[in-house]
Amino acid sequence: MIGKLTGRLDYKALDHVLIDVRGVGYIVYLSDRTMATLPPVGEGVSLYTDMVVREDLMQLFGFTSLVEKEWHRLLTSVQGVGAKVSLAILGTLGPDGVSRAIALGDWASVKAAKGVGPKTAQRIVLDLKDKAPGVMAMGGTVTEAMEGPDLDVIEAADPAPKPTKKTAPKKPSGAAAASAGALSALGNLGYGPSDAAAAVAEAAGDNPDANEAELIRAALRLLAPKG
Repeated sequence: MIGKLTGRLDYKALDHVLIDVRGVGYIVYLSDRTMATLPPVGEGVSLYTDMVVREDLMQLFGFTSLVEKEWHRLLTSVQGVGAKVSLAILGTLGPDGVSRAIALGDWASVKAAKGVGPKTAQRIVLDLKDKAPGVMAMGGTVTEAMEGPDLDVIEAADPAPKPTKKTAPKKPSGAAAASAGALSALGNLGYGPSDAAAAVAEAAGDNPDANEAELIRAALRLLAPKG
C-alpha cells in the first residue's frame, strides 16, 4: 500500500497530477481544493495517498493532510459514496469544513457538493457523526507530520524542494491544531466526545481564526446549561 509520495510535479490535469519519483511517474487524483494548493510544475511535492485496487482498476488519491486522507477513507466507507463523490465533498468543504458539517449534523452543507443528493448527505452525517471527534483530533500537513509506521513512503533519490509557503494551504495546521487542542481540553473537563466536537466545530465556524484558548472559551459558552 502506497501511503505517501514525494517527488517532482511533472504535470497537472483537471483532476489529477503526475508525480515523478525516481523516474517512475505516479498518477494521483486530487480534489479541486487540494489541486489549488500545489506548487508549479517542476517543483517538489509531497502528498499522502490512498490506493484503490480492483480487478480492472488501480488508482491513487492524494491529500495534503492526514485529516483530509482520513475523511476520504471514512466518506468512501458510506454506502453510495465513491472516490469521486468523496473528492467532490472535500473539494467543496475542505477537511475542516467536513469535520464541522458532520459534527454539527449539517447535511445541507454536505449536499452542496456536486453529485451528492439529500439522502446521501443525510446518510453521511448519520453514519459518520460519531467519527468526527477522532478525526478533528488529528492535524498537520504532509510536510509537518511524522511518518507513521503504517505508511509505505516513496521518496525521490534527490530530496525534492519543499513547497513554498505561497503554495501551501492557508492555515492548514493552525486551525486543525487549535481544534484538536480544544477537543482534548474539553475531554479532560469531562465533556463527551460528540458534544465537545459539535461545540468546537460551531466555535471554529463562527471564528475560523480562533486560537486554542479562544476555541475553548467559545465552546464552553456553547456547552453551558441554558436557562
